[in-house]
Amino acid sequence: MGKSTTVAAAFTPLLELAFGSRPPLRFEFWDGSAVQPSGDNPGTMVIRSKDALNHMVWAPGELGLGRAYVAGTVDLEGDIFQVLRALQSAVPGDARLGVAGAWHALGAARRLGALTRRPQPPPEEARPPRGRQHTRHRDAAVISHHYDVGNDFYRLVLGASMTYSCARFAAADDDGRAAADPTVSLEDAQRAKHDLVCRKLGLTERPGMRLLDIGCGWGSMAMHAASVYGARVVGVTISGTQAELARKRIAEAGLSATVEIRQTDYRDLRGEQFDAISSIGMFEHVGANRADEYFDTLRALLRPEGRLLNHAISSAGGSKIRPRSFIGRYVFPDGELLDVGEVVLAMERAGFEVRDVEALREHYALTLREWVANLETGWDQAVSLAGEGRARIWRIYMAASALGFEDGGLGLHQVLGVIPTRQGRSGLPATRRAWG
Repeated sequence: MGKSTTVAAAFTPLLELAFGSRPPLRFEFWDGSAVQPSGDNPGTMVIRSKDALNHMVWAPGELGLGRAYVAGTVDLEGDIFQVLRALQSAVPGDARLGVAGAWHALGAARRLGALTRRPQPPPEEARPPRGRQHTRHRDAAVISHHYDVGNDFYRLVLGASMTYSCARFAAADDDGRAAADPTVSLEDAQRAKHDLVCRKLGLTERPGMRLLDIGCGWGSMAMHAASVYGARVVGVTISGTQAELARKRIAEAGLSATVEIRQTDYRDLRGEQFDAISSIGMFEHVGANRADEYFDTLRALLRPEGRLLNHAISSAGGSKIRPRSFIGRYVFPDGELLDVGEVVLAMERAGFEVRDVEALREHYALTLREWVANLETGWDQAVSLAGEGRARIWRIYMAASALGFEDGGLGLHQVLGVIPTRQGRSGLPATRRAWG
């Protein structure tokens, strides 16, 4: 590269191939040169060193860019949602640079001296899990990677509710017709979600009903069911750090007599009977090939007229999280999103009568925006608790997920099923009005 040639000049042809003309945001390079956006500037992508290009050459696409961002050799400045939306709008998800783009990228990287040996991924990246997918051992390793980050870090991101699932931004007693209300606080929205689940499961009918909470996290749903409705709750998780803190929170709330937390796999539950089962934000880890086993296992744990509420992220047509994607390497290895129609069919195959399906995707977008705000407000503390790489992972993954729920690429459904008696009694109210 000649002395008068800037890094921006070397990369302008590649950016034109990627975006059709000028990029949708400002690109700034380590030599101070920059490429200006085609219109209003929503933010800046700062490429801080040649190392960023090396990551992107060796792993083209989102994984290489994600690695560079986690390593700190790429920064996204400005409103993270606006920056990601601008990039997403300018380059459709199925876009490819093709052979010409690959040659431009290699040529530019070579001229800039960025083609070196394959870089090591940042340490926060999950190594590909070993063994057959969705075995107990492999699932435990995957769950540990995501959830055993540190309870204090999760408390900072999730807020006082310590609930890592979609909240419901509406009054706890509304009729289910109101739009998501962004003025509701995150804590109130999580409380409303827990209350809705309890009412759908019929825990309002009498004190002392026995609830199984699959994937109980830090115990928030279990505590709500016990303290508000007098339920006797068994919560299960395979995360050791979750189980430890859940037990501590339950003891501090004086609920140890009615709430039990077990560190165990749901597949090891046998020989017990429950009045209701809640599964909130856990089904994404089950996988399509295990869905029948999952619902068969839960079916065997329910008494006649017992209800199951399955609350899970969904994807039209179903979607496996690819191992070479950013989410697959950094966030949810082995994750899989099922089409809600497939969830309904699997529940019916297990003997459930599906009585209600509710979509809450706009609520999850609001939830994620609240979590991103918590993270950005407490950034220095988050970095001290979990490291800068981990904080960067969470910032970009949560922001991108929020956009996915806003544009409909991701869905969130609560599916309510019941086990009818031999005489066909379901025990459910005739309309939704009973639970709101």
